[in-house]
Amino acid sequence: MTWLITGGAGYIGAHVARTMADAGERVLALDDLSAGLAARLPAGVPLVAGSSLDAALLKRIFAEHEVTGVVHLAARKQVAESVAQPARYYAENVGGLATLLEAVAEAGIRRLVFSSSAAVYGNPDVGLITEDTPCAPVNPYGETKLAGEWLVRAAGRAHGIATVCLRYFNVAGAASPELADTGVYNIVPMVFDRLRRDEAPRIFGDDHPTPDGTCIRDYVHVCDLAQAHLAAARRLADESSTGDLTLNIGRGEGVSVREMISVIGEVTGDRRAPVIEERRPGDAPRAVASAARAAQELGWTARRGVREMIESAWQGWLLHHGG
Repeated sequence: MTWLITGGAGYIGAHVARTMADAGERVLALDDLSAGLAARLPAGVPLVAGSSLDAALLKRIFAEHEVTGVVHLAARKQVAESVAQPARYYAENVGGLATLLEAVAEAGIRRLVFSSSAAVYGNPDVGLITEDTPCAPVNPYGETKLAGEWLVRAAGRAHGIATVCLRYFNVAGAASPELADTGVYNIVPMVFDRLRRDEAPRIFGDDHPTPDGTCIRDYVHVCDLAQAHLAAARRLADESSTGDLTLNIGRGEGVSVREMISVIGEVTGDRRAPVIEERRPGDAPRAVASAARAAQELGWTARRGVREMIESAWQGWLLHHGG
């Protein structure tokens, strides 16, 4: 098989590309390089510069490289930006997926892995979020991911495409420093950035109904996430694989914001006390995955812990941003 990875030069995409290539899969990457870095891709993995919104380009790629499966990660993914620019998010995240699915169907490709998000759930008041927890996204980013899942399943039914939708929880860490996330949009790099500027980390609300008053989240190492994509692709490569799967990708363990900041302090050596600010609207007190279905369906479980995530992310931060 030959797998096209859209967004393959991005933070997550490059980890997926390397993991699949190292496992012996034939892969190539499509990336518009708006956020991706060509240097992240290993030798032997071709990169096509372009967008999944370009139907003619997709048709050419599928034919020239004899693509038999697609892992679709290309998307915009900043919550605040989605609130400010909802039309752009729908156009790129949903419109790009629609263009891709039309090209996939026309080319006779029958296997697709879709990068979704725990943002589809919104803020459910449950101990563990299962795949059957009702979806009620609270921002345009989450809405586009849920609409993407609907579209993937509909196209699968219409064209006989076997699909897997992976709902990521909070992703952190790096396989090596050069593959680290260069953005400052998630808690780990946000705390690193505060420390670099000689400022204390921030906690938004310490009066949530949790043991230490701060929000609890499920964090998964990006290398474990990449292994989940490999497992999903191999599940679909089985000729007997039909229909669709939707799976949570997390560790099934909650870590509070205060606990994360404490471990970051241990790793970086900067243990300054965080400052407490007002709660942010819409922050759920707790969002932790049940990952049992992924274990059952894919034989996949996360193996890396929070400290390994932070240590590897810190080495990447030092490489890309300095101390």
